[in-house]
Amino acid sequence: MATKAEIIAKAKAAILDFDEEAAEEVANESLKAGINPAELIQEGFTAAMTEVGDQFEAGVVFLPHVIAASEAMSAGVKILTPALEKMGSEAENKGTVMICTIEGDIHTIGKDIVATMLKIAGFKVVDIGRDIAVKDIVSKTAEVKPNVVATSALMTTTMVNQIQVEEQLKEAGLRAGVKTMVGGAPVTQDWADKIGADIYAENAADAVTKLKALF
Repeated sequence: MATKAEIIAKAKAAILDFDEEAAEEVANESLKAGINPAELIQEGFTAAMTEVGDQFEAGVVFLPHVIAASEAMSAGVKILTPALEKMGSEAENKGTVMICTIEGDIHTIGKDIVATMLKIAGFKVVDIGRDIAVKDIVSKTAEVKPNVVATSALMTTTMVNQIQVEEQLKEAGLRAGVKTMVGGAPVTQDWADKIGADIYAENAADAVTKLKALF
């Protein structure tokens, strides 16, 4: 029987090798071994994803690699989701977070990690995808009625659309009823203050901490 440390190392390797099958295998193995799925995701998949993100920033790997790693992580997380949801339903539901990557931005990696970590923490997460137009964010807010609208931007050119989210939610009369959270590589606390967003999340762990404090 593999040890917990070995299984977590395998989970990291699956992501770094962009191997969906290996990610699924290790997810199944961890469930059989009784490892907390949240731990496997955090210390295995997410840790590897962060490494891939750093390599991407450094120009060592490129967007296709990031997408492949992200798909491997998704394959593994999919297997763990029922167990996670069972854990989540035992924890009280802390609120609903609607999350997406902003218009013009096809990056999903950061958003996916935040969504996963929030689910683990007991939030209901409605992930509406990547490259989502501001008007669609507004119409989805009206439909889903979330407590928090979270947008991620990975480029300075797409980050400006976060201003539009604030403006258009106000115009639609929805802004008062929700908290807005912004994140992504170029996004800072100053930017959040400047556009009037309620919360700035530096990373997934920070997003969880700040939303837990809010609820």
